[in-house]
Amino acid sequence: MTFTSVNPHNPADLIGEWDQAGRDGADAAVGRALKAALVWRDTPGAARAQALNSAAAAVELRASELTDLVVREVGKPVTEARGEVARGVAILRYYAQAALLPDGETLPATDPDQLLMARHVPVGVAALLTPWNFPVAIPLWKAAPSLAYGNAALLKPSSAAAATALLLSEIIGPLLPADVFQVVLGGAQTARALIDNTSVAAVSFTGSSEVGRDVSARAAARGCRVQAEMGGQNPSVVLGDADLDRAATAIAYAAMGYAGQKCTATSRVIVADAVYCDFRDRLTVAVQALGVVDPADARTLVGPVIDAGARASALEAVAASGGRVLIGGHPLDAPGFYLAPTVVELDSPAGPLATREVFAPVAALIRADSADHAISIANAVRYGLVAAVFTSDLGHALRLTRRLEAGMIKVNAPTSGVDFNAPFGGCKESSYGPREQGQAARGFYTESRTVLIAP
Repeated sequence: MTFTSVNPHNPADLIGEWDQAGRDGADAAVGRALKAALVWRDTPGAARAQALNSAAAAVELRASELTDLVVREVGKPVTEARGEVARGVAILRYYAQAALLPDGETLPATDPDQLLMARHVPVGVAALLTPWNFPVAIPLWKAAPSLAYGNAALLKPSSAAAATALLLSEIIGPLLPADVFQVVLGGAQTARALIDNTSVAAVSFTGSSEVGRDVSARAAARGCRVQAEMGGQNPSVVLGDADLDRAATAIAYAAMGYAGQKCTATSRVIVADAVYCDFRDRLTVAVQALGVVDPADARTLVGPVIDAGARASALEAVAASGGRVLIGGHPLDAPGFYLAPTVVELDSPAGPLATREVFAPVAALIRADSADHAISIANAVRYGLVAAVFTSDLGHALRLTRRLEAGMIKVNAPTSGVDFNAPFGGCKESSYGPREQGQAARGFYTESRTVLIAP
């Protein structure tokens, strides 16, 4: 069975067609990875670091080619695509250094003549299930720590980003031992084959809540370590003492940038009653100013959604939520999968726009009677990935950061954007398992061995 990837800006542009690996192909890849992992785990940390540094240099050398493909395959605005590739280079270099960090610690033994150690060792083979929206950064923030700590990595990318994954493998694969890093193409059948294979020691997933729950249950059922980042319904809270122009500019881009196709995008804008009307007008103006068409144009900030189904689903959510469409709410007259940036004013925090992840350039605007009411609205969803609060009162901001139910909380900054050296993940249904990125990644891609040496 084959599948294709098309350009969301121009659906007539076929990126490629490939065979799905299926269960047989996935099992064969796991078998190769298992043999490669036995060699890679015994490779000195300095050699692993050198390989990742070489990979970073190779990605940097072909950054323009990779950027162009990201723009073409997933419709990411070129300025963001350029930044994502640069971020991929930085991630590889960061984990190259992590490969040289202490691999454990010594502890006081009961007998002072004995040596007691706790050491981190690689888990073996890791399956990495990644989405299409960050086709360079997310595969690398999973693969780089896995490789740095001595594991073999199997990347199963979204079918909509297969070409980018293959180019990434073409760039970095030759700099690693054979089969230590492989791309396994396919859909749900291929993913399940990787999850179910008992030789896969760890599964790292990023995607929707529905799929993430299935991935987590399947992996956990056989005792496999698993982490799942499953999106969000992220609030930005604007209080009465906020800098309204700054907040409107930040939120407009956080909600609409890259057509809202980020798990950290702002979905709900919750505004204090005292400044509601003023802020509503400023936000509408800020959204109107965003460039939409042709992601290859450096002026574009929004771009197309990934496919026709995503656009139809977003429009259905707008229609089902009631309220008043302040701007947008319709497809654009263009060949690609374009949806006008949309802001919907809701009378109550109900309906799909206020309760589920839409993954499109659509945001709900909600009025709050007070700061307490705003926090109550912000927390009243099943997600908890990221939240933002805009205020000029630092003490108030610190208090609110303790009450917001999210894995990442920002003050006077957009919800979108993640620092790769900081732990990343959410609470409630946004995440399952250990955090990703930064030093937190070691806890997932290694396991502890306690060693006692007696003379």
